[in-house]
Amino acid sequence: MADEQRQRKVADRIHQTVAQLLERRIKDPRLGFVTITDVRVTGDLQHATIFYTVYGSEEDAAGTAKALRSARGLIRSEVGRALGIRLTPTLEFQLDSLPDSAARIDDALARARAEDERVSQLASNANYAGDADPYRREDDEDEDFLSETDADPDLAE
Repeated sequence: MADEQRQRKVADRIHQTVAQLLERRIKDPRLGFVTITDVRVTGDLQHATIFYTVYGSEEDAAGTAKALRSARGLIRSEVGRALGIRLTPTLEFQLDSLPDSAARIDDALARARAEDERVSQLASNANYAGDADPYRREDDEDEDFLSETDADPDLAE
């Protein structure tokens, strides 16, 4: 097992190498506008999962996935050369679902903001159901007692 710092270094190096390869060397026409978002390496450095996003439609994403699968051997050999470690990790390309999740969260927040605005608009035009201050105060109790004794002579004694 490699320590976490070494895992992180290997993942960063794989990230840089794959990004450069996709930008400069791989000329597959199916390859869309790809961004490598993250790389995760197992503790034994034997397997790397490369997360990517594709700008465009579902068709662009499917074409890019095929292009990455067909170029996996070339990419793995270049990663092995760049890493310089005894065993080159196997590579798996995974379409990153983070942008979709972020878009759903943004939509939910926008709906919540709109609902909050609607509720605050209703509250600004609302009136109290009773008095504006429904709580009793100590000085109010003295006044109530005095008014009751004035009205009923039996209580005054």
